[in-house]
Amino acid sequence: MPVLVDKDGTTLWDSTLIVEYLDETYPEPSFYPSDRKERLECRKWEDLADTLADNIVALWLQKRKGDRADSGDVAKYQGAIDRLLPALDGQLTASNYLLGNIWTVADVAALSTLGYYNLRFGEDWQQHYPKLGEWFKSLHERESVKSTVPVG
Repeated sequence: MPVLVDKDGTTLWDSTLIVEYLDETYPEPSFYPSDRKERLECRKWEDLADTLADNIVALWLQKRKGDRADSGDVAKYQGAIDRLLPALDGQLTASNYLLGNIWTVADVAALSTLGYYNLRFGEDWQQHYPKLGEWFKSLHERESVKSTVPVG
């Protein structure tokens, strides 16, 4: 779980709260668009990425149970993942980022989620969702991403 302790003692947990705080306290660079409707659209895709992450973690926890895994829960979590990944893939058909040609917190949230998915379940998803796979690989060329990827 991410935790931020700012120099004034402000302490926050939860990535969404941390990013909102950073965006409001240190506005450059901005994680959210300034336009109200674009900001709402950004929050929508950020929430979709967070929902995807919740389902990936829940699926991984079920899979760790082996024979004791609840097949109904496994199907539920996998079904949610299978509905959310095409939405992200489709969003990238006409642009480099989830909200067009600007890098936002929606991209950060989805990239982090897919990094975790890659870690726990491998890279096969990239063949099934080619635009999303290309986006994932291209964002890993950004210095801001490269510098935060865990090593080994």
